[in-house]
Amino acid sequence: MNIKENILKISNTIPKSVQLVAVSKTKPLKLIKEAYQTGQRIFGENKVQELVEKASNLPSDIQWHMIGHLQTNKVKFIAPFVSLIHGVDSEKLLLEINKRAQQHNRTIPCLLQIHIAQESTKFGLNKIEAENLLKTPLSNVEIKGLMGMATFTKDEQQIRQEFKTLRTIFEQLKSNYQLSILSMGMSGDYSIAIEEGSTMVRIGSSIFGSH
Repeated sequence: MNIKENILKISNTIPKSVQLVAVSKTKPLKLIKEAYQTGQRIFGENKVQELVEKASNLPSDIQWHMIGHLQTNKVKFIAPFVSLIHGVDSEKLLLEINKRAQQHNRTIPCLLQIHIAQESTKFGLNKIEAENLLKTPLSNVEIKGLMGMATFTKDEQQIRQEFKTLRTIFEQLKSNYQLSILSMGMSGDYSIAIEEGSTMVRIGSSIFGSH
């Protein structure tokens, strides 16, 4: 099955209200162009250097999402063009994004990363920390929603429970802070995530293959 068929298949199984982020990290330009030619416009990268390089070599109407853990000292490289930063997990990072966005006279949309997995290797905030960041006055950052990653496990009940936890936090914060994006779900668990209320899924291997 080729990339075009993969994207069509996934697009047909997810509701129109759910945005598909094609995770193109480590993938060559050729494959990203194939996905682009099918109409896919949102791509996610997890390394700043790779993101910058690809953005300068691919069509300008692509919306680039930074989906990896972002270091404060790397924000300046993506601030001129990034469409959405997924994993904001500290005040320090948020303030740096705001500062760099100001320098480029733009507002950068961001998602706060909530820790829902049982793995300590995953980053993220708890609800109180997220609410504190939502209260931070920022002129050039717009916090659009929340994101989170479930534990890497075959236990569907556990995955579902973790997504439910994130959905609950999202619903509790949504009305006070105008949040619209709930980003959860990847190739292995996106159908569960959508059932639990996800509005954005990040899919890589199911589109590009696992190599």
